Amino acid sequence: MTDAMRIERVQCAALSVPLLDPFVIASGRVDATRSVLVRVYVDGGIVGLGEGAALPPVTREDQTEVLATVTRVGVELTGKSFASVEAIAEALEEVRAESPVAAAGLECALLDALARTRGVPVRTLLGGARGSETTKLVTDITIPILAPERMATLARTWRARGFTCFKVKVGKDVDRDLIALEAIARAVGDATFRIDANAGFSAQDAITLARGALSAGLVVECWEEPCAKGDLDAMAEVTAALEAPVIADESVASLADLARVVAARAADGINLKLVKSGGAIAAYALGCAARDAGMALMVGGMVETRLGMTAAAHVGAALGGVEFPDLDTAWLLASDPFEGGYEADGPRYTLAGAGFGVRDHERAD
Repeated sequence: MTDAMRIERVQCAALSVPLLDPFVIASGRVDATRSVLVRVYVDGGIVGLGEGAALPPVTREDQTEVLATVTRVGVELTGKSFASVEAIAEALEEVRAESPVAAAGLECALLDALARTRGVPVRTLLGGARGSETTKLVTDITIPILAPERMATLARTWRARGFTCFKVKVGKDVDRDLIALEAIARAVGDATFRIDANAGFSAQDAITLARGALSAGLVVECWEEPCAKGDLDAMAEVTAALEAPVIADESVASLADLARVVAARAADGINLKLVKSGGAIAAYALGCAARDAGMALMVGGMVETRLGMTAAAHVGAALGGVEFPDLDTAWLLASDPFEGGYEADGPRYTLAGAGFGVRDHERAD
């Protein structure tokens, strides 16, 4: 199809939803989402929705900067027409380099509007038949760095709701992290784990924690970004030492980053995040390249609402599914400003609807 959609106006607003527990990782803490909601109004009365999620210091932009960029670029986009995914990507190329978080929010809203105009899901726009056929993903659930007893309590609560795979944040203190992992393992004995240090460890500390976790009987599916962003020698040392795959997150945002990680044998897989790469289109391309390089894939986010998690899920579905879906942060919020996008049976998501299929409770036309 070649029919173009014309942009009538672009709106944005702060999207700050409190979390149930502080989201504490090795590199920082957030108590509410620091996102920007983007609405793109196109001819025909269709509205596309996108979320650009900031998480300083992981992202260099914070909410205020993202709002300013989206406001400026929204004016520039007004009146323009788009008929393809490629045209959307090209229009946001400069923004992506300047502000990948803003670019991601704008791009997702444009993709949502285009897919709604066509009456198809975004996963189909990106992945064709493969995306159309992939409707189901099973996510993990994240346990942030808290007191070990609170982490164990959270694990029990989520296990009772059907979650069996736990992404546990570590990276501040090896001994304390191991105490927390052991407490969680006692609380949910049948669980599997994905352990994420968010670049917090030296290679030796990461290996020490891994050996301690395995000695404690944890079944570990993968280890995520154990060492400092870009320290590929340290990452390679950990990758060589551990049996379970090492997943690069902060170290890989682009195709150039991927090439460096592959050349250094610094990881066995990568984590795709829309705001890290500047949007769903670039994240999908990065996933295709990683697959071609024999890498495993995780799809995650930056503490997003249902909207951002659904957008990430569509990238995973466009790729035909991924080994490690990490699409859980909407569960960690005190309220949900959206509905739709996916139907959830515990950790099991079924994607539904044209575009992203997400509806905004508080749309101000």
